[in-house]
Amino acid sequence: MHKWLVYTAFGWLTLTGIAHFAIDVVSHHVRGVHPPGAQTTLLYYGLHSAYSLGQVAVGALGLMVAARALPLLATTPPLALALLAGLGWLAIAFLFSPYVPPRINAGVFCALVIAAWLARPGAMAG
Repeated sequence: MHKWLVYTAFGWLTLTGIAHFAIDVVSHHVRGVHPPGAQTTLLYYGLHSAYSLGQVAVGALGLMVAARALPLLATTPPLALALLAGLGWLAIAFLFSPYVPPRINAGVFCALVIAAWLARPGAMAG
């Protein structure tokens, strides 16, 4: 179960990061939703690009580590780091984004990481 939760968590992060970039950056740019200017570039496109591409990078890295060294992701440090990153994305989504979907995506990722943490081999051994 741990294996599938790890793949689901990092796959979810990668997929939602790609979707966020496509929907909130590329489609808005192509449709010309926001007027050109420094404020739009920095505050809208810059924030959304960094947020979503950071998710894609961490998700892809997590998938690569899972494919090559899954037992590493059964230890506390990488799972704690993944959870910390997820909580960071959740905080950024609540502070800077008026949209609900990024909050849901980050929340689902955090829940999946916690589930993977609890389902790791030997986690419930007493």
